[in-house]
Amino acid sequence: MLSSLPASAQVQELDCVIEPNVLVELSSRADGIINRLFVERGDQIDAGQVVAKLDSRVEQAAVDQARARAAMMAEIHSHEINVAFGQRNQQRISELHAKKVVPVHDIDRVETETQIARYKLQQAKDNKRIAELELKRAIEFLNLQTIHSPISGVVVDRYLNPGESVEDRPIVKIAQINPLRVEVVAPVSLFGTIKTGQPATVLPESPVGGEYNSTVTAVDSVLDAGSGTFRIRLELPNPDYRLTSGLRCKIQLHNPESLASESEVPGLDPIQTELRYRFFPES
Repeated sequence: MLSSLPASAQVQELDCVIEPNVLVELSSRADGIINRLFVERGDQIDAGQVVAKLDSRVEQAAVDQARARAAMMAEIHSHEINVAFGQRNQQRISELHAKKVVPVHDIDRVETETQIARYKLQQAKDNKRIAELELKRAIEFLNLQTIHSPISGVVVDRYLNPGESVEDRPIVKIAQINPLRVEVVAPVSLFGTIKTGQPATVLPESPVGGEYNSTVTAVDSVLDAGSGTFRIRLELPNPDYRLTSGLRCKIQLHNPESLASESEVPGLDPIQTELRYRFFPES
């Protein structure tokens, strides 16, 4: 976006460097052999996009086995039948005991067998729950074989190829260039005059050129005594990827108070003035 900030709001021109906002050397949590790579150097990728897949035949087999085990119901059904039979048998023995047909120890035996059947049924249900958790674990481990990009950006470098091991090695390097980060080394004479949120204009070197609006996002609170400087960081929007990192540039810092006074329009209250400046910066 071309800057239209008034010249009277400019404070001082400083040297700067445009850098990626984030630089990631993407690796894998799981060891393995790369099966497929889906990106090349220079590709633009989105956050969450699949970058690579490892050979996952063993992990897929483990998922299939765990899924089959988690789906088994025969053990539960058999113990449910035993519990139901024990309850019916207990009722019959109780009726016979009331008629003094069977002794007391028969009632005790049937009650004990029924209780044991209930415990076995609960154990079968617990085993099924464990099998379901093992399936979840197997699926999560299978998912680790697919590597996704954590950020949107550009592939800067590709380190590995299909057939190579990822053990303790990065696969690709990804740079987030929207927004970009602008690093500035300012003289100590400006310390205390620059605040976060302060607007600035970034002027990239040739052949890119142009003027771009930026905002101060961080100001070091510690000075470098040796050089008599401190560092400033700005955020530079780059939605169309027109700019790239590694460019030298100049910045022109602007006084927010001067901008506010020059953007005021007679007849408008402060809120209307702010909305007018935000949505109609060229007027």
